[in-house]
Amino acid sequence: MTQNSPPLVLPPGLTRAMATLQDKDRQRLDDTVTRLHTVNGRLWDTENRVRSALLSAAQVADCKREIDQLNAERNALAERADEVLGSLADAGRADVPLHTETLASVVDRMSVLTLRIWHSERAAGRDELARRRVPALHGQREELCAALDALVSDVVAGRRRLPVPARFKLYGREDVAPAEIKPSRHLRQVLAFGGLSECGKSTSAQFVQRTCGAQRLKIGFLLRQAAHREGLADPYALSARRQAELLLGELNRFADAHVDTKLFTIESVHDDASIAELKQLMGDTLQIVYLDASFAVRVERSGTPAQAVAAKDEIKMSRGAHQVAALADHVIDNTGSIAALRARLRRIASPPSTTALRVATPYGLGLPAAVASATADFTDTVRAYGSGVRLVALTGSPGEGTWIAGWSDLDLMVIAEHEVIGEIHEALEQYRTALGNAASLGPTLVTPGELTARRLTPRLAFVLHQLQQGSPVLHAASDLALPTISRDELAFAAVRELPQVMLTMRRLRTAEGATALRQLYKHLVLACRLLLREHNQWESGPDRILAAASRMPGLTALTVPPLAEVANAWRDGDTELVLKPVTASVDQLLTWYALQLAA
Repeated sequence: MTQNSPPLVLPPGLTRAMATLQDKDRQRLDDTVTRLHTVNGRLWDTENRVRSALLSAAQVADCKREIDQLNAERNALAERADEVLGSLADAGRADVPLHTETLASVVDRMSVLTLRIWHSERAAGRDELARRRVPALHGQREELCAALDALVSDVVAGRRRLPVPARFKLYGREDVAPAEIKPSRHLRQVLAFGGLSECGKSTSAQFVQRTCGAQRLKIGFLLRQAAHREGLADPYALSARRQAELLLGELNRFADAHVDTKLFTIESVHDDASIAELKQLMGDTLQIVYLDASFAVRVERSGTPAQAVAAKDEIKMSRGAHQVAALADHVIDNTGSIAALRARLRRIASPPSTTALRVATPYGLGLPAAVASATADFTDTVRAYGSGVRLVALTGSPGEGTWIAGWSDLDLMVIAEHEVIGEIHEALEQYRTALGNAASLGPTLVTPGELTARRLTPRLAFVLHQLQQGSPVLHAASDLALPTISRDELAFAAVRELPQVMLTMRRLRTAEGATALRQLYKHLVLACRLLLREHNQWESGPDRILAAASRMPGLTALTVPPLAEVANAWRDGDTELVLKPVTASVDQLLTWYALQLAA
């Protein structure tokens, strides 16, 4: 609507009647009437603009299209208002007199009259005819207010009936019914980056694209695509609402064409009005991220003179770029470290969620009594530290029910705030002492912030996935929020982890025979597990993993003894019989792997 134009003031009788509506209906009606008045203001401005003799034919065509679009929206809003206003009517008798127009039609006329009075008053200083019309226009408004209040009174009392509110307007092709555009079901999440010059919008979008697999798009590109599709010469001349509809239409097309893409980013948000309209259309599907940084910081980062940055800022601020902060879902102070920025972006792009974890006691994990008792004591000790300790779990073989005394490690994961890590170190020393020679302890200590920022090793990502799939934990805070790890992420993590595992396996292969058996066997199983993930196969348990890996294309079956036999040989010090087939299988896998990559 034209800047500083007056709001629409409804007459007292209608206002009192609206106060009787339920809160939800009253709020819906207030919003609809406000938008109707705004659309009428934009219509007035566009109809004024199209009369300019300075416009090109293409600009006139754009204005005509905008007028049609606004008229369609105006009629849709009037119908929406009548849906609520119609509930004020008393059912009454069917033979009471029928009024010629609906309540929303009168409200629409009042909106236009309010704008006419305001524009006439502005022109009165330079136009004598306009000055003379002002008193008459005020008189028309008083009469219209009185007539509307009288109609409301009659409708509520059942003395008047209202006509059917549907307007059945046709705009564009007659075979297409006008409908409000909605996000496609394939458009799951969109991050819109805003901020002034050199604030980090592009850097942030690039990071989300690289780490989260987002489809990165520019708002200008989307509008140009939409303009080409709709035959518009200048989409920026359209109303904020129409620009938002064009943007959403293009986003829907991209999402429908890339159904596997779960995240999109759009940049740069420089127009507060159009992004506000887009937010209204998309709701929480759209998350507006505003990156804030001082002018001095932005100048330093740009490597250009301060005047150049200030000039860019002036252009962006003229479009409302600085006002996007008030609309943003997330405002990031981007004057700190890159680590802080990336952690915040990961939480926004992949928000953590509260997960119902399965809690068990150490005595239900198939552990020897002494190991279970020491583990229970450790869990009780760290649980007493309070909310700083978020989770305790034995991962790997204890969680899978394949732990073997004298062979398996106790892989322990503790999620705790950094402030209590020192106390956990003391508890771990007591735990090791209590275990003695019964088991070797391998602890992993991680902070909640590291997890929600997704600073995860492939191994840690797999552990989190296993916990979310039902592997037991020994202790978990009720409000613990963890990142959701999908199988696709694990398959990608396997690609990153496998090279290191293969390098380590080659190094172990050169070690002295019997002493390397345990680590060689475990790395063989781990390598096979990772290769299976790349083939979208998800086996657990060493024997099943090795059997499944033997069926991979081009790999001759691995002849490795069962885990129980290997573990017994290791414990008994009689490794000769099992070392040879394990080593042969390692060589076989390494040869196959080299050939696959050479191909």
